[in-house]
Amino acid sequence: MKQSGVTLLELMVVLAVSAILLGIGIPGFAAFTRNSHLTSAANELLSSLHLARSEAIKRSSRVVVCTSVTGTSCAVGGGWHQGWLVFHDANNNAVVDSGETVIQARQAFQAGLRLTGNTLVSKYISYAPSGASKLTSGAFQAGTLTLCSESDGSGSGRQIVISSTGRPRTAKVTLASCP
Repeated sequence: MKQSGVTLLELMVVLAVSAILLGIGIPGFAAFTRNSHLTSAANELLSSLHLARSEAIKRSSRVVVCTSVTGTSCAVGGGWHQGWLVFHDANNNAVVDSGETVIQARQAFQAGLRLTGNTLVSKYISYAPSGASKLTSGAFQAGTLTLCSESDGSGSGRQIVISSTGRPRTAKVTLASCP
């Protein structure tokens, strides 16, 4: 009578090979997951900026994207990673006033992601009826938002660049530290 099955030696070889393959694959998977989170977060904001720009053109009126913690009003402090609003700004003051329509509210990113803007785009991005980004003063508004992982030492990040015409785009960057 012939018996089937595996020997202890065969089982140990399979386990050793599996452990080696897992040891090689896990660091790559961690980097893949980190990059996926960064790309997803950058695309969320990029989508909101495209929405705001198209709504400004469609409504023939100013539409603003501002930082928001509450989801109902623009934030005074904090960064873009805490959430943001897209709203129709009828009186051109970059603040949600009564009677102004909130088009979209986005919640905070997962813990560990940080999104900050340089001076001109640190609190809001405002789109004029032409689709160009402009400050409430009427001056053109261009800038860069930088997205990075606070807990990651790889230095990989994303930037959302707003051109002087208002067109947003993303770029992969290597950062010395998370701002």
